[in-house]
Amino acid sequence: MRETSIGLTSTEISNIWSAYLKSSMELRFYQYFYKTAEDQEVQNIVKKVLDYSQNSIDDLKEIFLKENMTIPLGFTEKDVRLDADKVFSDTFILYFCHDLTMLSLSTYPSALTDCTRKDIRDYFHESIEFTVTIQNEITNLMLSKGVFLKSPQVTMDHTIDLVDNMKYINGLFGGSRPVNAAEIANLSRVIHRASFSKMVLVTFSKLASDKEVKQHFSKGTVALEKVLHSLQEVFEKENIPISASGDYNIVNTKESPFSDKLMLFFVNTCLGMFCFIMINQALTSSLRTDIVTKFTVISNQMKKFYGKGLLLTITEKWLEQPPQALDRKL
Repeated sequence: MRETSIGLTSTEISNIWSAYLKSSMELRFYQYFYKTAEDQEVQNIVKKVLDYSQNSIDDLKEIFLKENMTIPLGFTEKDVRLDADKVFSDTFILYFCHDLTMLSLSTYPSALTDCTRKDIRDYFHESIEFTVTIQNEITNLMLSKGVFLKSPQVTMDHTIDLVDNMKYINGLFGGSRPVNAAEIANLSRVIHRASFSKMVLVTFSKLASDKEVKQHFSKGTVALEKVLHSLQEVFEKENIPISASGDYNIVNTKESPFSDKLMLFFVNTCLGMFCFIMINQALTSSLRTDIVTKFTVISNQMKKFYGKGLLLTITEKWLEQPPQALDRKL
């Protein structure tokens, strides 16, 4: 029996369905970025990810057709205006592309390990290989242009010590120890992420046409401003410098290149997913109680924001229902 004649499991169906939505979303952004990028090196990067997104959609469609499954609607040419004026600087386009590759590297490895059928595993394996390669190219280009945001470089204590009392985790009532390497990495990672997310929401709030969507993006901007203030406070007290981008630049335009549906999907999935992945990593590897408390508060605030984003997607009738089992209840 050929392996491709084996029926798909629920996990495989879920993974390829999500991959199709993701690829169709990326394709629309990449099409616009390719049209508006002015730097030749940036345009070359965008062309590669654009072509791969289109090939990915074609591969997934072939699987859907083989399985007699309905092809998801996803995002179409109606969700992007390729004749719209340039909104993002070329550097911001690089940040955006880098962010989308991070989404693949956060979701595709688990999809690969969850799937058993060879053609599905091959799809995700090839996707991971391409994403690793293109992310290296994007990172190298950002480094060469001096725009890659690095974690702080600090002088570390080289002695080996074991924690001998509970004071090590105290950070709420004074006398707290200096932040350790893991905590510095967590804080800087979330700060950089929040800065990028904030500027995406600032831009999207200007571009959105629907009043409720516009207000939602604006509220997200305010929430992320609070996140930045809370976490940067730790570095300020520790006198640790952190790099920041000076090129989160946008150009005011009267016509949005993206549909509200596309922008809200990106915010809910890409920004939202990374928000919780990074916060959970920070919570599990941070030991100082004041830092853990900050991340716990941030997590609760972000759950409310992204929960409202999901409800808004349903209200606007933009949420495409995932494949589901037949109702077997009598």
